[in-house]
Amino acid sequence: MSHQDHTHQPGPDRSGGRRARSRWWAVGVTGLALTTASVAATPAADAVERTRSTVADRPSTDEHRGQRERQQSHVLQGRSGGKPSGQSRGDPGKKGGKSAGVPVPCDPDALIAAITLANARGGGVLDLARDCTYLLTANIDGAGLPAITSPITLNGTKNTTIERAAAADQFRILTVNTGGNLTLNQLTVTGGQTTGAAGDGAGILVDAGGALTTNHSTITRNIASAAGGGIANNGTTHLRSSTFGRNTAAPSGGGIRNSGLISISKSDIHANTAVVGAGISSTGTVQIEHTSIAKNRAREATGGLFIESGSAAIADSSVTNNIATEVVGGILAGLGTEVTLKSATIADNVSLIAIAGGLGVDDGASAVVEDSIIKNNNASIEGGGIYNLSDLVLRNTKIFGNQAGSQGGGIYNETIGTVTLFSTKVTKNIVGDDGGGIYNEAGGTVNLNTATGTVVVKNRPDNCSGDVPGCAG
Repeated sequence: MSHQDHTHQPGPDRSGGRRARSRWWAVGVTGLALTTASVAATPAADAVERTRSTVADRPSTDEHRGQRERQQSHVLQGRSGGKPSGQSRGDPGKKGGKSAGVPVPCDPDALIAAITLANARGGGVLDLARDCTYLLTANIDGAGLPAITSPITLNGTKNTTIERAAAADQFRILTVNTGGNLTLNQLTVTGGQTTGAAGDGAGILVDAGGALTTNHSTITRNIASAAGGGIANNGTTHLRSSTFGRNTAAPSGGGIRNSGLISISKSDIHANTAVVGAGISSTGTVQIEHTSIAKNRAREATGGLFIESGSAAIADSSVTNNIATEVVGGILAGLGTEVTLKSATIADNVSLIAIAGGLGVDDGASAVVEDSIIKNNNASIEGGGIYNLSDLVLRNTKIFGNQAGSQGGGIYNETIGTVTLFSTKVTKNIVGDDGGGIYNEAGGTVNLNTATGTVVVKNRPDNCSGDVPGCAG
């Protein structure tokens, strides 16, 4: 069926006969307060004094220990818990190395005191106990541990955990203030829970001017009342060989919320939830490589990766099996953003009731996809693989097996959009109406560049709908 003969049925977000630009915004995403609120930095000296007085006012370590032994006898084994990690243990941040840190017994008071002292002395390396859960019960300025105001490294093992006690007041686990530089090696951070509008970063909050590095660590089951269930980064963060799973945020960034600079490598972001940007939401700069973003779920828009503003570079990574209830199952390049994907896989993502199963490119955005695969994504209405409103370039990319309920099984291009394809294959995509491979609205531009090897074949019920020069019907 030709585009001119096709009567396009208005969707729920149409206004009159003209499609609304940025239809993912029309479902209410615009109204969300997505700006990350930063917690004010606290001077190191004040933090030290407050921490000392807080610790002094708490019940004795013996009283805490008795309760913990009853509740967690399998974890806590007396004052020294497990073996102090400084006893010739390999450094978790560097396999085969030796740790030279200060041993911290398996007791939350001991950890609080050790961080307080390290801050006062301008930094330090702390070796946490093996097979230990540091169960936090006191709220210290919104966190379970003193704010990090200097370079501090916490070394653990795969069985070392820092956790908020379920019966304790709600607070995040860690805050990195301006000037602080925290490194986590082989640690699990869990159970953080925040309240109120300033409750960003239930697991870890990194203030502007602060820095965080995680190595072989897990940030899991944290719940933020604001943005960033696992981590909210306003500074500089490097996540390496780490896992961010089953975290929740009320507005955005179920796993990670970024407004600074963040690099993620060899990591796993999975099963996080939020209203938008369930896996990762960013208004800053994102660099991702050798990482999986999978099985995250957005209650409204963008199940996997939401680049709200700023830029993102994704390489040798996968965005798979993410779900958005309304729009954009996999990745959304937001208004005015710059996004590049190289050697990436966008697969099996779903937009349950609207558009853009795999990749959405918003008005004014610039997106380049190279050497990648976009397959088996599904949109209820349009754009099973890709939905484009702006400037999209595809090079040496395979788009196949995607489905849409109405038009654009492989690619849906809006009237303000331009899609340019080089050496790209659009095959075996399916729709319920027309434009199985590519659907181009009147006024939109699709450049196939067939001389480079671009093909659009074996799509159902047709290959192209609308003005797509070089496409065989």
